[in-house]
Amino acid sequence: MQTKVLLRNVGVPDSHEIETYIQRGGYQALERALKELKPAEITQTVLSSGLRGRGGAGFPAGRKWMFLPKGVYPRYLVCNADEGEPGTFKDRVLMEHDPHGVVEGIIIASYACEVEHAFIYIRGEYDLSYQRLRKAVDQAYRVGYLGSNILGSGYRLQLSLLRGEGAYICGEETALLASLEGKRGHPQLKPPFPAVEGLYGKPTVINNVETLFNVPLIVANGADWYRQWGTQLSPGIKLYCVSGHVERPGTYELPMSASMRELIYDVCGGPKDGVALKAIIPGGSSTPMLPADVALRCGLDFESIAEAGSMLGSGAVIAINERTCLVGVTERLADFYRHESCGKCIPCREGTDWMHKIIRRIEHGQGRTEDLELLLDICDNITGKSFCPLGDAAVGPVQSSIQHFRGEYEYHITEKRCNVPAEVGNAPAQKGFAHVQSTPFCLSSSPVLEGPCS
Repeated sequence: MQTKVLLRNVGVPDSHEIETYIQRGGYQALERALKELKPAEITQTVLSSGLRGRGGAGFPAGRKWMFLPKGVYPRYLVCNADEGEPGTFKDRVLMEHDPHGVVEGIIIASYACEVEHAFIYIRGEYDLSYQRLRKAVDQAYRVGYLGSNILGSGYRLQLSLLRGEGAYICGEETALLASLEGKRGHPQLKPPFPAVEGLYGKPTVINNVETLFNVPLIVANGADWYRQWGTQLSPGIKLYCVSGHVERPGTYELPMSASMRELIYDVCGGPKDGVALKAIIPGGSSTPMLPADVALRCGLDFESIAEAGSMLGSGAVIAINERTCLVGVTERLADFYRHESCGKCIPCREGTDWMHKIIRRIEHGQGRTEDLELLLDICDNITGKSFCPLGDAAVGPVQSSIQHFRGEYEYHITEKRCNVPAEVGNAPAQKGFAHVQSTPFCLSSSPVLEGPCS
């Protein structure tokens, strides 16, 4: 794509100010929605466009709106801006550089869903994002895009902005709602689903930042315009945030018909320093990693990634090169999910801690032959048995790394060290145990023990 769509305002001076946004065509979609379209017509347009949730699940946005029970009020809309998935930073770009695009999307979606009070739940660590959104909301109230009788249409909307407290679990929608209500951020049993019984026990729509950001574009240009990009089942354009061993990491927009190879080589400049890639995590740290040669043959759509054995998720692509120890990577990710488990259910609380201890043991030269089967058994006892998706997320990196890179684990167990190169370019390797050297590119983090990959 040569013309930017989602990122059209990024890099424009003062793009976060309402005057700049209006000069560049902002809020025109809102005017059309309120003056020309009925709520049901907007919902049908979004459904026809094929817009799917950009937070990870990929569920059709218009279909989710239609789940709201008719005649039940009040109802609420919540913008999930609690972007806490490791490797994911696309929503942050939108909130910092184009906050009014987020606000306009929320207003139109709220009108379509007959909501009179909407919320933005934002990650607590995103201070600049919060400040930009806070100012955008205040400006929208001042100009008359929020409040009573918006643009003389008779429609009213209150928009509240709340900051999270740094809990990854609150990215899960029921835990997010509990936190919004002032309760401990623990997931709740489903069903009932939030669309039927959500915030304050009322029907609630929960959409991701990028999902809502697409809504004004679809309303302004139509469903067919949006479908000119992407595939039949995954239409439109999407943001992909790329990190790891590529020459130009960052956030990029591409049609969902593009390929992983295009993203890595044409957009991001290829592997960093020309070192071949070993693995790619295609959708954020919770999605199973794939061998690089498998991932590079995939399209950047939900179905292609699923067929390869992983998930597109949030579109956070993490590239890992041949000089990186995947046991160390997995140990670091296992530590994250162990720390972020809310502790509500036994499979996740005990399983994530147990997995991390075993991988840590292997990583530091103390692994046993039976550890790999034990890890897979623990994964099996977490998958589909935890209270919320965090358990499944924790299992993804562990299962997939053993499945595709079992040899690295076996080498750690038998040789008590990494099988990655002892030197990287001119950089000497760090030393762990007295007889072991390892690459400084290993992503393991252990403040207590020193060993291979430390």
